[in-house]
Amino acid sequence: MGDCALPCPLRRVDADPADIRILRRVALRAGATGLGDPAGPYVAVVVDCETTGLSHDENAIVELGLRRFRYDDRGVITYIGRPYSWLEDPGHPLPPEVTRLTGLMDADIAGRSLDDGRIDELTLGATIRIALNARFDRGFVERRLPSTAGRAWACSCEEVPWRERGFDGAARNLGWLLAQTGAWHDGHRAITDVDAVIALMGHRFEDGATALSLLLRSSTADGWIVQADGAPFHKKERLKGRGYRWWPTEGVWAKEIGGLDRADEEAWLAANVYPTTARPGAPQPVFTEVTALTRYA
Repeated sequence: MGDCALPCPLRRVDADPADIRILRRVALRAGATGLGDPAGPYVAVVVDCETTGLSHDENAIVELGLRRFRYDDRGVITYIGRPYSWLEDPGHPLPPEVTRLTGLMDADIAGRSLDDGRIDELTLGATIRIALNARFDRGFVERRLPSTAGRAWACSCEEVPWRERGFDGAARNLGWLLAQTGAWHDGHRAITDVDAVIALMGHRFEDGATALSLLLRSSTADGWIVQADGAPFHKKERLKGRGYRWWPTEGVWAKEIGGLDRADEEAWLAANVYPTTARPGAPQPVFTEVTALTRYA
């Protein structure tokens, strides 16, 4: 096939280096990062799960990966520990879509199980547990390993203001977030996703702040989970515009707000979502106070 007759977006560009972006594979090495004291005072553990499906009640973990790192008061990663990964047999054949996504086969996980005691030990001593989608991973981890419940979690997709910092696209798309930092990874396996999240946490924005420092600032602040319980269907665009997201497991539009923002949110919901005439039994928003210990539980 010859060259495009008209300017073609797929044609090779040689003239201007500004038209070329180089992405480097995420390749973390265990040990000191060379940034600050490798015996930094705080420990984080990044956790990722591959599962048989999305629902916590009906599905199971088939792979769990985690990796610890140390960080300092500035949110700088100073030391990275070794990676850990375990497979687990769910007791039934893997759904075809899981095999397509992860490459795992039934033979890979047959008879395998998580090391409950080791996972508990590695997560117990951490200051914070981080996941790309903590609402998803925390539910699976604590259901499978009840001994790990009640510990502080943070979410790298919800608690870093990616859009405000100039990032494009959905914050849940790990590959696209990475690409905007100049990196890429082999996705959809637990430990490679863990390493990708650690790489993201080390990213520095133009003002010098790390993504980790912004996540820690958000995760340590108390807030409110607001669930727009019983909101009329035709109000969904207003809710989306306000920053609410659909939570399929709860079947509700919801979001988190700051600890001092409840009165403003109640006023907005009353004016924009719920009927102005109060009547017995009418749906009302549900406010649940959250901290790092209860968030995403």
